[in-house]
Amino acid sequence: QISWTPLLVLGYLFYLLLGAMMFQLLEKQAETHFWDQFQLEKLKFLQNYTCLDRQALEQFVQVLMEAWEKGVNPEGNSTNPSNWDFSNSFFFAGTVVTTIGYGNLSPSTVAGQIFCVFYALFGVPLNLAFLNQLGKGLNAHLITLERWVQKPGRAQVQLAIFLTTGTLLFLVFPPLVFSYVEGWSYGEGFYFTFITLSTIGFGDYVVGTNPNKHYIPVYRSLTAIWIVFGLAWLALVFNVGADLMEKSLQLKWHKPVLSLAEGATTKLEDEPEQPRIHIPS
Repeated sequence: QISWTPLLVLGYLFYLLLGAMMFQLLEKQAETHFWDQFQLEKLKFLQNYTCLDRQALEQFVQVLMEAWEKGVNPEGNSTNPSNWDFSNSFFFAGTVVTTIGYGNLSPSTVAGQIFCVFYALFGVPLNLAFLNQLGKGLNAHLITLERWVQKPGRAQVQLAIFLTTGTLLFLVFPPLVFSYVEGWSYGEGFYFTFITLSTIGFGDYVVGTNPNKHYIPVYRSLTAIWIVFGLAWLALVFNVGADLMEKSLQLKWHKPVLSLAEGATTKLEDEPEQPRIHIPS
């Protein structure tokens, strides 16, 4: 048997290099454009307000950046809703134990930071245990997925139903809701949905953070519940995909060896038994 581990390592590194080149190709030019536009806007601002100098403007920009890092949205006025009411705190607790970590909000007090450490220390294993228990309810579907390759037909129908139902509930319909509530496009809502359920969590799109919109109190709490069940479904799909990938690699490397062995066995079975020659002693 030939080990496929070196091939997997090379494939993994190649995939990272490919991603780096594509992101650089797609995003670097846009970043340069936005940076030039931002510098031009600052120059126009200084020209319109001559009482300010560049240093004062840079200090004000720094204040805005610090406010954003502390979770305070500079846009709007003092009527902006609190980031730490119960609904938002419940949503934040969910992002901690699920390790999503959007990065747009974090504890600013020492007591809150220390509590967050211990809360995650016990909450992350608890979340994993909960997701594992939830996954047991999908065990029948997992078995169907694992036997999909060996047993076509009815298993393929069950696989299609499982994937279609989960895709509709967790990837297709939620972006429609987010588009309506947040004012995003469907593509932005779908992007947020997948980035969230895969626990990547960039933080560029987060629900319930627009100061110009009025959200119902339980909006982010319901979103947190949707995230938990979506995590369980997508994690199951990822695990099955990883298993199928490993099996396909093993099959690719072991099949020639097995075919050779089977061919040799068949050849021996097909050949007639040769008469034995007895040499007298």
